[in-house]
This record gives sequence, structure tokens and C-alpha cells, in this order.
Amino acid sequence: MTEPKASTEIPVLNKTRDELLEISKSLHLGLSSDEMLMIKSYFENEKRNPTDVEVQAIAQAWSEHCSYKSSKIHLKKYIFGIAKEKVVAQGDAGLVSLDDDTAIAFKMESHNHPSAIEPYGGAATGVGGILRDILSMGAQPIAVTDALYFGTKTVKGFPSPKFIEDGVIAGIRDYGNRVGIPTVSGGIVYSEHFSPNVLVNVGCVGTVNKKKVMSSAISEPGIILIIAGGKTGRDGIHGVNMASAVMGSGEDDITTVQLGSPITKEPLIHAVLEANEKGLLYALKDLGGGGLSSVVGEMLEAGGIGGRVDLEKVPLKEKSMRPWEIWISESQERMLLAVRKENVNSVTEIMDNWDITSSVIGESVEGKRLQIFYEGLEVLNLVTEFMTSPKLYDRPRSVAERRVVQWLPKYPTDFKKLLVSSLSDKNVRTKEFAVRQYDHTVRGSTVIGPFTGIVGREGPSDASVIRPDWNKSSGVAIAHGSNPFYSEVDPYLGGMAAIDETVRNLISAGAEPLGFSDCLNSGNPENPEIMGEFVSMTKGLHDSAFSLNIPFVSGNVSFYNETGNRRIPTFPTVLGVGKVEDISSSITPDFKGIGNALFLVGVPTTDLGGSLYYRHLKLEGGRVPYSDPRVLKRRGWNLLKAIKSGEVASIHDISDGGLATTVSEMTIGSKIGASLDVSPLGLRTDFALFSEPQSSWVVEVRKGKEKQFTDHLGDDSVVIGYTQESELIVRRGEERVLLIDLQSILRNWKRGYS
Repeated sequence: MTEPKASTEIPVLNKTRDELLEISKSLHLGLSSDEMLMIKSYFENEKRNPTDVEVQAIAQAWSEHCSYKSSKIHLKKYIFGIAKEKVVAQGDAGLVSLDDDTAIAFKMESHNHPSAIEPYGGAATGVGGILRDILSMGAQPIAVTDALYFGTKTVKGFPSPKFIEDGVIAGIRDYGNRVGIPTVSGGIVYSEHFSPNVLVNVGCVGTVNKKKVMSSAISEPGIILIIAGGKTGRDGIHGVNMASAVMGSGEDDITTVQLGSPITKEPLIHAVLEANEKGLLYALKDLGGGGLSSVVGEMLEAGGIGGRVDLEKVPLKEKSMRPWEIWISESQERMLLAVRKENVNSVTEIMDNWDITSSVIGESVEGKRLQIFYEGLEVLNLVTEFMTSPKLYDRPRSVAERRVVQWLPKYPTDFKKLLVSSLSDKNVRTKEFAVRQYDHTVRGSTVIGPFTGIVGREGPSDASVIRPDWNKSSGVAIAHGSNPFYSEVDPYLGGMAAIDETVRNLISAGAEPLGFSDCLNSGNPENPEIMGEFVSMTKGLHDSAFSLNIPFVSGNVSFYNETGNRRIPTFPTVLGVGKVEDISSSITPDFKGIGNALFLVGVPTTDLGGSLYYRHLKLEGGRVPYSDPRVLKRRGWNLLKAIKSGEVASIHDISDGGLATTVSEMTIGSKIGASLDVSPLGLRTDFALFSEPQSSWVVEVRKGKEKQFTDHLGDDSVVIGYTQESELIVRRGEERVLLIDLQSILRNWKRGYS
């Protein structure tokens, strides 16, 4: 076995721009020639060449994945700072208040590139990473979520869509189930846009006592650094560099994908929470992208202090690792604990009791520099601000002229066929084949899961609800919003629609929306058209969230989701959390009784751009349904009043497939039918049934509560029918336009599930 090599000098002084770029390529740094010139200038002032550890450390911190160098300017302008008075804390995750004592921690992340290279491992470690983000705030994870976007066409040189899909689902299943955290919410979208650029957007929600919220900043000298959890290996090296490049560019090395271990993660969570509960931790951060390099630099820079680390003290999987490999490895299940000297023994004893490997590797020191040693040899000596603060880019952007072509579809002759087509569409039909593999009831706190209704024929829920504290009756609602088909047509309106859907889903569970996290998915930011789409999307998110006065407390940006001439639309996935005052009053979509009035809250639209109806007719363009956040707030908050007053028996928001699909899904979990009359809606029958208006719901109102309900909703509601014993019947006045039995609805919605 060869001994680890000492650090080597990287000759950057006196090199030309082209030569510097070649160094970046040969070392897989992913840095531009301008960035390499910045490094050269810094070391000219230092009067020496950098070591390999130093250039690798800088490359991690300056990667798109770690630094947000192409997006931070726009995030500061449009996303950060909304309703900041409602934000309890921010770090690796963000926190909002649940009650006087408890905060909700939540975050979304992406593991897109790794999942395209190695679907199982990429998805599994995505779940592992998002759990650590929540743990870093001192919070107990209570739920995992996933929003998955799969391709439909095989692309030469890449695995088949089926192979990718099966691997991703299995990775999420195995990690979540084995670590013992319920997977309760999410979604699956299919489109050729995601061939082969699969997107795996994962989220996690946790709770923490407000007095136990952890910081990730070290601001005093003499604070001891302890690495705890999994050992460090060569898996995951250059992971952030790979995630910051276009797929197929030569960086698609499977060794850049980390190896997860949920069996290590589960006791690590317990051990860290125990140390936090006992007040033994000064600061805390997880080792994610960039490994030790990113986490140590960020913790020290956040507190304006320097540090020293001895790399030979890091527990290793392989003895032959070189110093730079140890420093930037992204091996999983690792946390960095900052601890006062007097608490070190107590913390390591807790780790030992949970059979967790831990080691003291360094401490904070006076000054602004980070020094790294290996066997007594100094291998890194950098000003932390330089290492962690790359140049931010306001990249050129253009806005493509979007000709709005309003197609007028031929009037349908068979509405039943249209409904069956909608229910059996891959983006509407049941996702039980995936979700039934996830344990959404482990820990026994799931009040509403992914499916609700009669056992054996459950229908889809809009949001999940978790009871985090058995001594309290309150619950945490969890929901998502996303529609890449809208965003492809109009990124601005697609951003607004994602917020609208998230809020609709939370309201549908009887929850007051509290906060958002986002995962912003896009292509190459160096393309002005893509950057223009990105900025339009963030404006849409801002305009909606700002009007609602609901903050984004955390999030993620994933660029470079493209391969060759294939790229994804620019669109957001939004994770929302809300508060349910009393879990016994939580609402689900399945019908509850026969003879109850059905109200439409909202108005159908003639804007069909991106809709399922348009996609079935193979019509492109059109105008995306507009979300007015003022209307959303008025309708949504009035609905909450009606729910709390006991007027609402069931509720389901209108989304993919429109009114017809929404009512059909409400019959699935209940085995109760409905009779509708669309004539009061004043539109063509196909528009009334299959348009996807924003800020809209179908509400089943309890008998005798109709007037109270209309008093709450006013002109925003209209009676469209009643529940009945069997069948779904749609009339337009005296004309019957659709008749379908409930078994056919169920059979077509479950098509493909086995």
C-alpha cells in the first residue's frame, strides 16, 4: 500500500490565461480562465505558488453549486428578505415559528446530476444530505419529501428512462425507510424534457425548540472542531464540480457520486440531537458539497475568525488518500461539531455511546486565515474570505419574444373520452407504484399521508400533515407546487403558479401557510436566454410571495441541467409548510356524504397554455393561467375560516386536468359520486371542465352550512352540483354531456399501477 503523497505545488505564477485554463481542466477544477487569473493574482501577492490542496479548496468554494455565483445577485433582489420578520433563523435550512416554543425547520435541495449518473446512489444521498441540513439547525427531522422529474425517451449514451426511474425511486425508498423518517409528500412529472436530465428535488421538514436552534458560525478562538459520523473516502470527490457543469462534458465520473449509509445516519441523528439537548454544542454544520473544505471555511468566515486543521486526524476509509482528497471528499453521513474545550469529552462520549466515529481535527484561532496541516507539513494557508467568496456574476440575459397564440380547440364530441384520457395520463394517474414503496407512517405521527379515503381505493391528498408533538393538538402541513409545462411557456407565470399551487394544497389541508423553500432548476446560466428565463422565474416567485407576505426561508439553485442540445425548462419546485391549529379538523379531498352541495371556488378560464388539455391536443404556446396573489389570499384565507367553522366536509384544489379531474379524484377515495351542472360557469363545456384556473378549489359543504359558507366566500363561490350515490354526471342545463361510473374512474386512475 502506497503512503499518502505530500501536497504538491501548482505552478500558476507566470502562466498565461490559456495555460491557467488548461490547469483548471487537468485538475478538474471547473474554474474559468478569469477565475484562474484571480487565483494567480492572489498568489502573486503571497509571493508563492499554491498547493494542490489550496487550488482544490478554492475550486470547491467557487463552484456554482456551493457559491451560487450566477444566481446570488438575483436571489438577493427577488427572493431574500421577503417577510423577514417571520423568519426565526437561517443556515443550512430555514426556520419559521410553529408556536411560542417550537420552530419548523425545512429545506429543499437537488441531487440532479448525481442521479443521472448513478440513479440509486444519487437519489439516496440526496435524501441523506437534506436530512443533515435539517439536523444542522439542531432540529429533529420529521418528514422527507421528493419531487421527481423523469424523461420519456431514451437518449444514446445514457441509461433508459425506466432504469433511471426505478433506480431513483429505490434509492429514496431504501434510504428513507432505513433511516426511519417518513416520506410523506412530493410528486412525479414525466416529460421528454427530462431525458436524460432527470431531476431529483428532495426536501425535509423538522422541528426544534427555539432555545435549541443551532448556529453554523464560529466567532471565538479556541473552539474545538470535531468530525463525527462516517469515515472519509474517495467517493464524492469533485461532486460539486460535476454538478456545476453540463452533462456529458467529460465530468460524468461515477466516483463523483457519494455513497450513503442510512444505518450510520440514524444513530448520528440521535447522537447530535442528544449533544444539542444537553447544551454541549457551540455550532454545527453538515459536510455536504465540498466536504471539509466548504464547511470549515464557511463556519470560520461566518464568524470572522481563523482556524487550524490537522488532516491526519480525519478518520479515513482508505489509508492512501492524499491531503487534497481528504480535504474535499464528499463522503456521506458526516457532521462537523464546534465545541468548547470543556465539553469535548462529553461530546465524544455521546458519540461513542451511539457507536459513532468521531475525532478532534482542529480549532478556531485568532486572525482571518485558515491553516491546514498534514503530518506537520502546512498544505494550505489562505485568507478565509478569499477562499469562500468568489466573484459574483450578473450574467448577460435576454428575453425571447413570446408570441401568444391562442388556439381555439375544436369542440369535443366525447367528454367521457377526454376525462378518461386525463385520468390515465402519466402525470395524473396514481403514483402508488412509487409511493407505496415509501414508509409514510413510521414514527406514528402521520395524520394525513399521500393517500386518503376508503382503504383499498384511496385517492390522492393535496398535502400531508404531521403531528410533531403528542402533547399538543397542532400539526405541520407539508405540500409542493410545480408545473414545468407552464414555465416552459412563460417562466414568470410558471413561478407564480408554483406558489399558487403550494398555497392551494396547504389550504386544502386546513393549514395556514407559513413559509416556502424552493429548488430552482435551469440549464446553462452562461446562455443569455436561459439566464433571462431564470430572472423571469424569480420575479414571478417574488411577486407572489411578497403579496402574500410569506417568506422563502431556504432553497437551492440547480443550473447546467442539459445534455448536448437537450435542456430542461427553467422552473421552480416549491416546498411549503403550514400550521394546522387542531389536527382533528384536518381536511382531505375524498367526499364525505351524499346530498352535500358542491361549490366551485374560483372561475374557469380560457387560458390553456401548458394545460393537460392542450398537451393532449398537442397544442403549443397559448397563455398560461394567471395567478393573482391578492385573489389567492382572499379566497384561501376565507376558505380557512370556513374550514375552522366546520362548514367544509372535503376540499380539493384544481390543478392538472381541471374541474373534471378534480371531482373525479374526490370520488376515488370515497366511492361517492357527483352530479354537476356547468351552465352557471358561462364558458364552453370543455373550458369549464378542463381548464386549470389558478386559486381555485372544489369544496363539499355540509348540509345546512351552505349559507355560512357563502357568507365567507361571497362572489368567489358558486354551486355547481351535489354529491350522489353513484356515477359522475355532468350536465349543461338540461343537456347531459358526460356520464361515467365510479369504477371506471378508479380503474383509469389506477392504470399502470401493479
